[in-house]
Amino acid sequence: MAPTMGIMRSAFLRASKSQWLSRQVRDRRFVRRAMSRFMPGEDAESALQAAQKFGGHNIPTVLTQLGENVTDAGEAKAVTEHYTGVLNRIQALKLRAHISVKPTQLGLDVSQDLCREQLETLVSHAARVGTFVSIDMEGSDYVDRTLELYRKVRPAHPNVGLCLQAYLYRTPDDLTSLLPLSPTIRVVKGAYKEAPSIAFPRKADVDQRYFELAQRLLTGPKPPQPHGLGTHDVHLIDRICTRARSGNIPNDAFEIQMLFGIHANDQTRLAAAGYTVRVLISYGSYWFPWYMRRLAERPANVWFVVKSMFA
Repeated sequence: MAPTMGIMRSAFLRASKSQWLSRQVRDRRFVRRAMSRFMPGEDAESALQAAQKFGGHNIPTVLTQLGENVTDAGEAKAVTEHYTGVLNRIQALKLRAHISVKPTQLGLDVSQDLCREQLETLVSHAARVGTFVSIDMEGSDYVDRTLELYRKVRPAHPNVGLCLQAYLYRTPDDLTSLLPLSPTIRVVKGAYKEAPSIAFPRKADVDQRYFELAQRLLTGPKPPQPHGLGTHDVHLIDRICTRARSGNIPNDAFEIQMLFGIHANDQTRLAAAGYTVRVLISYGSYWFPWYMRRLAERPANVWFVVKSMFA
């Protein structure tokens, strides 16, 4: 990673943790305009409407309400009730969609048992309406607890998956430990600020590790749901697709997962080539830290913000 990009990434990741900065800028018109590139609105209905539009183009979606680090049991249960309603709407609208949840949204900071109870409620309800729940991975402090959560829930529920982050040194060993569960994995590069002792600081190393993890997933046993390749790195996606073709791995054996509003032309191109492209649609009022992490992943997006200021 170029030094300037590295500095910018660190600055955005620090900003994502600043409540003061969030209060100062979240209601600024140019910031909200720039943010709208990455989410169709703050309410679930906006996300569902966007999912319908993608469905019309044969592109499935995953919906996630922004938020994390819930510290009240009642609030965690309210999140579960919210997602239950979203699952019902997915069924009613006959969408090819599922949900993605953060463990700390479901009360992991309160207790492991509370979080597991909320997650099992959602996964069971998702099974009844014929869809899937993906567990997001948060900062490195949460990895062990999230893995434990998945190991407890997965044996009884084939419709639950887990996100793993390529930039953590530990991830290949974590994947090995999960394989006996026949997991569905969504692999991402990683968007949290981590020390060089925990995560690769260089993009080239992260890219190579990502490619290796994707190789393991695509050549391993078939999971209950296709594994997800969550990245906007088009060169990396093309490299993985080329290797998949050379190994006679069918296009529908995995999903390419991208965020709403990013590389829309490539999403269309890949879908037209026969790959399953799933668009992640985020919504909710807790968008500032998430938005800062998106800019940290790709500092070139800052140019879009600058243009929005003068639009």
